[in-house]
Amino acid sequence: MALTLGALAYPSMLGLNTVSTSQTRIIAQTQWGPLTEGDRDFVVRVRAAGLWEYPLGQIGLQKGASKGVLEASKHLVDGHAALDASCRKIAPMLNITLPNIASPQQEGFVTQLKAESGKAFDTDFANILRMTHGSIFNSIAKIRSTTKNSLVRALADQANDTVLDHMTVMEKTGLVDFDQTIFQQTTPPKLPSDNLTPPPPPAGQPEVVLTPPPNATSTPLNLSGLTGDGGDSGGGAPAPTPSPTVG
Repeated sequence: MALTLGALAYPSMLGLNTVSTSQTRIIAQTQWGPLTEGDRDFVVRVRAAGLWEYPLGQIGLQKGASKGVLEASKHLVDGHAALDASCRKIAPMLNITLPNIASPQQEGFVTQLKAESGKAFDTDFANILRMTHGSIFNSIAKIRSTTKNSLVRALADQANDTVLDHMTVMEKTGLVDFDQTIFQQTTPPKLPSDNLTPPPPPAGQPEVVLTPPPNATSTPLNLSGLTGDGGDSGGGAPAPTPSPTVG
């Protein structure tokens, strides 16, 4: 198994100036609760995950040699399309800039798997994706238990269900080497920060949209009751008021 690129890492913050490395530092006060650096990081991470796992699911549907990998690929496309729609819904409400491409490290996973076929593809597909989902699964629990922002909390609920589903379908392929995968997941290599950070989109670049499959079973967040107006608001919702601590 060629897990040469290590575990999913934490991308840098996007959309607001960062003057501290503290994930608990409040960067904005919003009508849905305070927004911390960790909250913003989480929304960016969920978006970035979909930007490489969704296309990898499409590749798996074409190259998968086993029923388990084909089924797992369907789950990737379905789940990440819905998660991505949720990220794109709440990001403008929280004044968060989302990336349009994944980090170089994440793109490296896609490049590696594009070059493989047959059993090698299926094995590395299952193990890389079990590793990366296992890595972010723990982060979801931390965000869900500590965030004071109701939009971020709702996204964490959806991400928890989706990532657990994806971990499960990877395990059902029968190809996961748990010893190596969990080792990679818990002891990621130290890589330069520019390898771990999805770049911000160029000014004016259209937002990338991950299209749901025709038979989609996952749905984006319904924000009724969270927006303060009794409805499901989108990008037209009031922008958050920046915290005085933002430089």
